[in-house]
Amino acid sequence: MSDVLELVDVSVVRDGRALLDHVSWSVNEGERWVILGPNGAGKTTLLNVASSYLFPTTGTAQILGEKLGSVDVFELRPRIGMASSALADKLPRRQTVLQTVLTAAYGMTAGWRESYDEVDERRARAFLDRLGMSELLDRKFGTLSEGERKRTQIARSLMSDPELLLLDEPAAGLDLGGREDLVRRLGRLARDPYAPSMIMVTHHVEEIAPGFTHVLLLRQGKVLAAGPIETTLTSASLSHCFGLPLVVERNGDRWTAQGLPLG
Repeated sequence: MSDVLELVDVSVVRDGRALLDHVSWSVNEGERWVILGPNGAGKTTLLNVASSYLFPTTGTAQILGEKLGSVDVFELRPRIGMASSALADKLPRRQTVLQTVLTAAYGMTAGWRESYDEVDERRARAFLDRLGMSELLDRKFGTLSEGERKRTQIARSLMSDPELLLLDEPAAGLDLGGREDLVRRLGRLARDPYAPSMIMVTHHVEEIAPGFTHVLLLRQGKVLAAGPIETTLTSASLSHCFGLPLVVERNGDRWTAQGLPLG
């Protein structure tokens, strides 16, 4: 297996505060990672380094075999798919769902005067179908529900045929039905052997889809634990991560966590 992502002693410091503190971590080809941690742990900062949109203050970051600082990031970024609320805010609300996904073929957020090949449209439709959006191709992006927007973003992130897929809290803001639908679809994607390596940020173990293989626990910018999900995601490790007693249970291919009752 080759390294898709390799961070060595990476720190990100802003205004004298370490958002990431000497993080060393690697992701191999075919792995599906979940990053868990409380608010302010540095999860999104870590994902921004992995996406090449944020450079380390110290340490080295190598993404898809290219070292940040010695590679043209505009050539690297099309190889990385990303879905996040920050990116969603840049997508035109008046664009249709199909147009929103198609623009990713050119690395753009909005259509201009470009024309799309028939193969581009077929791929966009296929990704949208995979995510249950085939009936909404002509709907305006701004009229979609939160769950529909999330699924459109994920379809969009796959358009460039990425080698690494980054998902920043894809289930945030969804109701129970929307979350379960998204987890089911992410599970199908995670179990696809032809899908890219994946990294997903979340606060909740209930949002971990079947097929995810590894977990990274982050607290105050430091890595507490990283490894195969079956052995790393334990009551002790999650309690340490979130700073309170928690019980982690696995039921089939899903996870739950709850606090211990007050004595």
